[in-house]
Amino acid sequence: MAKKWDVFPSTTLRVGPDFRLDAFDAAATPGFSGDEKDASKIMAKHANALSDLQERLFADGRAGGTTSVLLVLQGMDTSGKGGIVRHVVGMVDPQGVQHRAFGKPTKEELAHHYLWRIRNALPVAGKIGVFDRSHYEDVLIVRVHNLVPGSPWAERYAEINAFEAEVAAAGTRIIKCAMLISPDEQKRRLGERLERPDKYWKFNPGDIDERAYWNEYQAVYQDMFDATSTDVAPWYAVPADNKWFARLVVGSLLFETLTKLNLGWPAADFDVEEQKRRLEDLRL
Repeated sequence: MAKKWDVFPSTTLRVGPDFRLDAFDAAATPGFSGDEKDASKIMAKHANALSDLQERLFADGRAGGTTSVLLVLQGMDTSGKGGIVRHVVGMVDPQGVQHRAFGKPTKEELAHHYLWRIRNALPVAGKIGVFDRSHYEDVLIVRVHNLVPGSPWAERYAEINAFEAEVAAAGTRIIKCAMLISPDEQKRRLGERLERPDKYWKFNPGDIDERAYWNEYQAVYQDMFDATSTDVAPWYAVPADNKWFARLVVGSLLFETLTKLNLGWPAADFDVEEQKRRLEDLRL
């Protein structure tokens, strides 16, 4: 019999005031005593359930509802964000998903406030939005590389918290997942990309440049967690050394969030019996 969650990740992986990144085990599987095979069975069950839940969300949006879901994926290079998109988000109907990968800002984006491009990418009602990287780039890579003058970080944390509270109040459920990988596992994954011709396209020499700033990134991630894991939009620290576990975690968080929406099917805005009679009376 397949193992189940002993304690759900919304409890075990939620970042609280005592969270310390320097004590985090990126290879652990907290709350889950099963193995990869058990995880695969759970994910298969999630696939069927998520399809139904996502369709209910989509139908609710079409019927005038205001609810949406935003999945934020933040992490170092090779932490598995793309795999989450393919293997977890890929379990639902793509027409119900808005995906946006945030890279280096364009000239137009740089001419606006850093949250401008984020606001423009928020999911509309009935959709699951996925951010591959996010507004948190502006307190992570921007901070590590001193890309803005001064030290606006406290101000930006406050802006981000206010922004997320506004988004949540408008009907969007926010799931923020930090994909946390160990330096040894990152080195192994980068090395694999250099050994396999079918992975060359995924390799960017700049990834090694960024790896040199590992300690700086750990420090700014800790500050980010301390300042922006709120009741409205908590962070979940996802151990990402085991890809199967990271995918199980994010899939389970998405499943739990959609389930708690408790959405039914929209009622008909027409007389069902009348339409049945019309269908029967129409002769072709």
